[in-house]
Amino acid sequence: MTTALITGSTAGIGAAFARRLAADGHNLVLVARDAGRLREQATELHDRHGIEVEVLSADLSEDKGIETVADRLGDRKNPVDLLINNAGFGNKGRYLDVPMADELRMLKVHCEAVLRLTSAATGAMRERGRGGVVNVASVAAFVPRGTYGASKAWVVQFTQGAAKDLAGSGVRLMALCPGFVRTEFHQRAGMGTDNIPGWMWLDADKLVAAALADLARGKSLSIPDPRYKALMGLVKVTPRGLLGGITSKTGRKYGPR
Repeated sequence: MTTALITGSTAGIGAAFARRLAADGHNLVLVARDAGRLREQATELHDRHGIEVEVLSADLSEDKGIETVADRLGDRKNPVDLLINNAGFGNKGRYLDVPMADELRMLKVHCEAVLRLTSAATGAMRERGRGGVVNVASVAAFVPRGTYGASKAWVVQFTQGAAKDLAGSGVRLMALCPGFVRTEFHQRAGMGTDNIPGWMWLDADKLVAAALADLARGKSLSIPDPRYKALMGLVKVTPRGLLGGITSKTGRKYGPR
C-alpha cells in the first residue's frame, strides 16, 4: 500500500483528496492546524476504509510547522509516495488594504512551504525512482489579480519547471488549477459569494477525480473542468493590458467581496 501526505486536509479540496485516496486504498498522512479535526477525520477514514492514518498538526505559515512536515516527507523508512500541497488561504481586500503581515503569511504558505515540502518529498522520491506531487494552485494564476494570483502563478511556474527537471526520474509533478469550489475557503477569508454565478462553481470530489486522472496521464498542469479550460483559452489570447481591466471589473462584479 502506498502513502499520501495531504496538507490542508480537513476541509475543501484537501478533504476531497483524503476521501478519494482513502477509498482507493492509500494510507494517509493528514496535515492541518486543528488537531481535533485531524483526529476526527483520521478516525472516520480509518473506520470506513481500513487504511492507516497518521496526523500531523502543523502551521505552514511558521518555520517549525514547515520543518515538521518536511521531516516526515524525508523519512526514508516510512516513505511518502504522493504529496498533495493543498494548504492555502485568501485575504479579503485589495492591494494596500491588506496588512503586510497577512501578505507575507500568504507567501510563506503558498510559496515557501510549497518549495520546501516539494523539495523534501521529491528528493526522497527520486532516490526510489517513483512518486508524485500535486501542488494546488488556481486559475487565478493566469490573470492579474493581486498577491493571491501572483502566489499561485509562482506555484504553476515552479511546478512545471521542476517537472521538466525531474523528467525521466520516475517522479511526476503537477500544478492543479481549479476555479471556484464550494469549500470553507471564502468563509474563512470573510468573503461573500452570493454574487458568483452558479455555473462557475465546481464540485470538489469531481475536481479531485479529474486531477488524479491528469496526474496519471503525466500532465504537469491540470485545469479540471471544460468551462474553465475554455475561459483560460480566452485568457491566453487576450492582451495583458486589456485583461487587467477586465479582471478588475469582473472581480468586483463576480468575485468574493
